[in-house]
Order: sequence, then structure tokens, then C-alpha cells
Amino acid sequence: MRVNIAPDYDNAFISGNYQQTSSDSPINFQPIENQLPQILCITSYPPRECGIATYSQDLIIALQNKFDQSFDVKICALELKNDNHPYANQVDYVLKTDDENSYQTLVRNINDNDAIEAVLIQHEFGLFKTNEDDFIQFLKWIDKPKIIAFHTVLPNPDAVLKKMIKAIDASSRSLIVMTNAASKLLVNDYDIDPEKITVIAHGTHLVEHSNKDILKEKYQLSGRKVISTFGLLSSGKCIETTISALKTIVKQEPEVLFLVIGKTHPNVVKNEGEQYRESLEESVKALHLQKNVLFINQYLPLHDLLEYLQLTDIYLFTSKDRNQAVSGTFSYAISCGCPIISTPIPHACEVLKNGSGIIIDFEKPKQLAKHVINLLKDEDLRKSIAANGIHQLAPTAWENSAIAHAMLFESITDESITLHYKIPKINLNHFKNLTTELGMIQFSIINQPDIASGYTLDDNARALVAMCQHFELTHDAVDLQYIEIYYNFIKYCLQPEGYFLNYVDVNRAFTKQNNENLADSNGRAIWALGYMISISDMLPDEIIVDARKTLKLALTNVSRIHSPRAMAFIIKGIYYSHEHINSFENSLIVKHLADRLVQMYKHETDKNWQWFESYLTYGNSILPEAMLCAYLVDSNPAYMEIAQTSFDFLLSKIFMENTINVISNKGWLYNNKGITTKIGGEQPIDVAYTILALSKFYDAFENPDYLKKMEIGFSWFLGNNHLHQIVYNPCTGGCYDGLEANYINLNQGAESTVSYLMARLTIERYFTVDKKKAVSKNEFSRKLNLKKTILYKT
Repeated sequence: MRVNIAPDYDNAFISGNYQQTSSDSPINFQPIENQLPQILCITSYPPRECGIATYSQDLIIALQNKFDQSFDVKICALELKNDNHPYANQVDYVLKTDDENSYQTLVRNINDNDAIEAVLIQHEFGLFKTNEDDFIQFLKWIDKPKIIAFHTVLPNPDAVLKKMIKAIDASSRSLIVMTNAASKLLVNDYDIDPEKITVIAHGTHLVEHSNKDILKEKYQLSGRKVISTFGLLSSGKCIETTISALKTIVKQEPEVLFLVIGKTHPNVVKNEGEQYRESLEESVKALHLQKNVLFINQYLPLHDLLEYLQLTDIYLFTSKDRNQAVSGTFSYAISCGCPIISTPIPHACEVLKNGSGIIIDFEKPKQLAKHVINLLKDEDLRKSIAANGIHQLAPTAWENSAIAHAMLFESITDESITLHYKIPKINLNHFKNLTTELGMIQFSIINQPDIASGYTLDDNARALVAMCQHFELTHDAVDLQYIEIYYNFIKYCLQPEGYFLNYVDVNRAFTKQNNENLADSNGRAIWALGYMISISDMLPDEIIVDARKTLKLALTNVSRIHSPRAMAFIIKGIYYSHEHINSFENSLIVKHLADRLVQMYKHETDKNWQWFESYLTYGNSILPEAMLCAYLVDSNPAYMEIAQTSFDFLLSKIFMENTINVISNKGWLYNNKGITTKIGGEQPIDVAYTILALSKFYDAFENPDYLKKMEIGFSWFLGNNHLHQIVYNPCTGGCYDGLEANYINLNQGAESTVSYLMARLTIERYFTVDKKKAVSKNEFSRKLNLKKTILYKT
């Protein structure tokens, strides 16, 4: 599989084949001759009101947001002869499913268009009702690879149904289902080859998780315990189960309010009018529940719907359709942090396990009432179920669904499609949410800062570097406030004796954890101080004068430090400050520490192992990067030789073709022990440090392989990893805390969030043609001086 992140800057800067379409983030390059392959998606589509239309719109938006430099998504909307939905410019074709001639016209358009590489068809039996034969013949006529996404797979098919599904299968390259249960049905009941089936779960929205009480106040629901359900209304929803259960619920929870969100399904209105809704309203009146039930008879905009779900205390899914395979409604509810009570459709049985929700029998109001009352009385249980549900559904985010679909497109088109991961715009929301007047909070529960976790020097040092990077790029005066916060925290941790403490609690007291080894923390602080001093021309004089004094005190004891990574950070800090503090004493410190690293390297290196230690652990890339920085300060050619040799050795261990797999914290990589690379335990900080080092080496040597690896490394955050899932959350601006073997740690703490931001800001320089916007005068000068130094010294 070939993977890139958009844009392909090798071509942009070497071949000149790309042009910038906008100076605004997100970075977005278009080929001068726009000849992207096309994927045609045949589906119902808004403004038609149906679940599949909404599903397809969400999927297509996700595909365009992630892969708009890989392929164009074209849309063919499904409707009947008498339908004339106003699609505006989004829809390219319309197929009238009850018109044989419409199928023939569309086939000609597809087959005559060389740009169309594959066709994705969303299948639900109701979409092609009474015209199954025309639909199957249509599939046979199309001469492009076809993917059929089954939204329903019925068990125990009769001969006619089985023949129809097998005919669809025979004309398709690949089949998509949304649950493992549906996949098993296709194999066992329909004799479909399992190799043709891909399970891609129904997508869910990333949600920033607003405060529930604030949202209730916004919608005038303060003081109410809210239970809700949503979706286009029909008798299959079995809303009467909940209304019947409310008789019991309100006796113990009189403040409960049941929200029934959604208008009646258009097909129901066409055939029955509002008969079902009116019957529910009559039941509410008969049971005297008018104060406990609210019908919101609207097709809500997505933003409003997600807010209603976030303020919900319990979400109810009471469908009585035993054959319903999937529900997008309760998927959305789980992603919004709702504890779920559901009837046992296959989707619910797969998702609501291991404490992620509660399953009840069909049409059992007494069961429902019992579980609702228990949950309403137990806030801790509600929070536990909600958190478990969020973790359970994390892989189903629309971004991850888009990745799974894109990989399938690539596969069935014999790799005529190359995936380019679009770079998200810079988002500081979570970064700033983690910051108080004192500094950056250490941990986060999902995306909610955990103030009880306190603060660390490590996080605030990295935050200072990141904010200085951002200020270099944007010249945003607001950044100065944050730079001052992080700098003051570093000063606060510096002791009169010239060493730093690392851990500070919420009361600003240094904790007992400061008895641990703090050498690396001291090194990181010096790196941050040096980086801030490197942009002295941009910062107020008073803060720079003070920072120089702070750095001078911090350097008084560094000769006693022997941790290799601490020494590396110190070298980096002095290197960055060197242009503004050309101190002979500081140069001697660099030489002293670099010589120690040289001795370590010589002691450990052999024919097959060119490294400073007998193992690769964490933060590896800062060691060769520090040796390069030492060379730029001291001019010792041995430093440069070791820098290049060790860095290339490291890259050979963590890059495999088009992916990066940094050393796992589950097990180090040892020399001469034959230990294979562990899967999982990959930390965003290690990927970020690698990108920073690749940037430094590319600036020095202009080796295009370093640039290409920077591209691959950053795509790890965007889904190019062994789980094929996003590690960066574009909704919150936070970064997940780790990539494990089978799951992603969804907490978005300071270390991971700041690490992502440092990497994102680093690659900005290489992806933007408008250098005046992308590179500050100070940074451009630093890069130019680095090149001159390399040329002069070599």
C-alpha cells in the first residue's frame, strides 16, 4: 500500500506539479491538471430524509476531509420517478429506481467515464423495492469495480431472497457490512465467500463533550433528568414501550422528561399520515404524562441533535424490528456520552457489551422501567457506562470509517488510487483548555482536563517550545500570554541551587514524586529556555533578559548529569540559544556532553549496531539530533559523522516501507537479543521527536529521504498506523495518549497533545509554498545559518 499525506511535497518542490489553492489552513494543494480518480457513490442523499441519506452524507464528508487529494467522490442520488429533490450542486447524477431507462442512462455515463475507478452502492431493500431485477441487471452492465454496502442482511432467507443476494454478490468485487453478525449471516446463510466481505461499522461523530448542565440550561431543561430517543418516527421504533414504562418511572423520578426527537418518516406520512404520532400523543394524555414527554417534531440540524444527545442522561433504543441490523441513532448517542438501554438488535449486542450499555427484551416496558430507574439513581454507573461506550465506539469515528473505505478503494482498483492523508488545520483548543494561570495540566480524562493530576515541568517545557513555534508561524499576540505562563512555570520549578523539580500539585506545592530521577526533566527545561531565547528578536526584551539569567543558573550543574537524553536536551538548548548567547563556557558544556555521547557510541557500536546504548528505548531521535546540534556549535566532524550514522541506523529500525513503528514502551529493542519489534505501546511523543529530528537533518543535508520519512511519520497521527485509526482528534485539537496493540488510549493529556502540535508546526514549513506565511524571519534566518555552517564546515 502506498501512503502519502497531502500534499506530496516531493513533487511540489522538485517537479513543481502542485499549486496552492488557498493560503488558509488546512493545507490543501491541488494538481495543476486535476485528474484525480473518481469514486461514484450511489445512494439516497439529502435533502431526502432517510437514515441512509444521512449516513452517506456523513461518510462522503469524512472521505473528502481525509482524502480529497486521493480521489474525487461523485454522488448519484436515488429517488422515485415522482420525486424531485433539490440537490443543488452536490449531486452529479440521479437514478430513478422505478424507471428502467434511468438505469440504462446511468450505466452509459459510468462506463463512458474513464475517470470513474470504482462504484460504491448503498443497499437497502426499500431503496430498490419492486425493481430488484433492474437493479441486478444494472450491476451486470457496469464495467467498473463495484462495492455493495448492505445495510440489512436478513436471516433465514427463502430461495428467492438468497438467489437475489447471490446475484448481487456475483456482480460485485467487494461487500461491506456493518456488524460481524451480518458478515456471519452472509457466509452461513447465503454462502458468500468471506474473503469478499469487509466489516466497517456505522460511523459516529467525534464530539467535544460540552458540559451537560450548561446544555440543559441552554434548552431550558435545568433540573430535569432527561431520557431521549431520536430518528424518523415510525411504528417500528416502538415508542409506546417507553411511554408505558413512564407510568412506573415517574412515580420514583417525577422530574424525568422523555424527549422524542424527530419528525415522522416521509414514507410513513405518505402512506399513513401522522396516525402513529397522534396515537402516541393520545397515550401521553391518557396516562397524564404531558409534563414528562416532549415531542420535538423536527429533522434537527446535526449540531443541535448532538447537543440534545449530550444533555441526555439515558438514551433509549426500543425498536421492535427483530431484523434491524444496525442503528445509527444509538451509535450517535454513545459517541455523545449517553448511557444506552437497547433492545437486542445485532448491532446493540456487539457494541453494548463489557459494561458499555444495557440490553432489554423487545416490547417489555416493565424491564425498561426497572433499568431506567436504577440508572437515574446511580450517577456513577451512568458515567461508567458512558465512558465504556465511548471507548467501545472510538474505532467507528467517521474519520476511521473513511480510512477503511479508502483502503478498500485502493485495494479493488489495483492501487491506481494512492492515499494521501490531508493535513488538518492547526487547532489550539485543547492545548489551551489544558492551560491554567499556573501552567499546563498533566492529564486529561478523554478531553476533560484532570486538574487533580497537577502539573509537570516536562509538559510545560514542551508547551513553551510549541507555543514559541506557533508564535514564529503566526505572530499571534495572544501566544505571548501562553509563552509567559509556561516560562514562569519553568522558573517556578528552578531551585536556587540550579536544578529543577518536576512535579507540582494543584496547590502549587512540589510533590513527593520529585524524589525520582529528574535529569531528563532538567534537560527538557534547558531545551525550552534555549528555544525561547532563539526567537529573542520576536519577544519582549524583559522576558528575554530574564530567560538568559534563568538559563545561566540552570546550566551551573549540568556537568553532573549523565543521562544520555538529558545531555541531548541540554545540547539542543545551548544550540538554540547559541546565536544570541555566544558563550565560550556554554560551548565547552556542549563539547563536554557531546564527548560523553561519543564515548557511549564507541563503546556500544559494532557492525550491526550503531547506537549509544545496547538498546533502543524512548525518545531515541533526540540523541543523533543532539550530535548534529553539537557539530553546528563545535565543528567537530566526528559529531556530524556519528549524528548521521546513528540517525540512519535508528530510522532503519522504526520505518517499514510506508509506515513508522516507533519503539514500543511494552518492550525495548536490544542488541544481539533477536527481540522483534513489539506491536502497540507507541507514544505520540516518540513520533513527534522523530519528526523534529528529521526536520533538523533535512535542513542540514537536504536528503529527500528525510523529507519523505517526515511525511510518513506525520501520517501516523492521521491513521497510517497498524490500527488504521486516527491518533489526533480534529474535533478537540487533542491527541490520544497512545497506540496500543488493539486499541487507542482516548485520553488526551498534555504530553501527547503538545507532541502532536510540535510535529504539526514543524511540518508546516515543508508543506506551504507561501514561505512568508509559513516561516518567520527568525526561523528562516536560523535555517539559512545552519546551511551555511554545514557547507563551511564540510
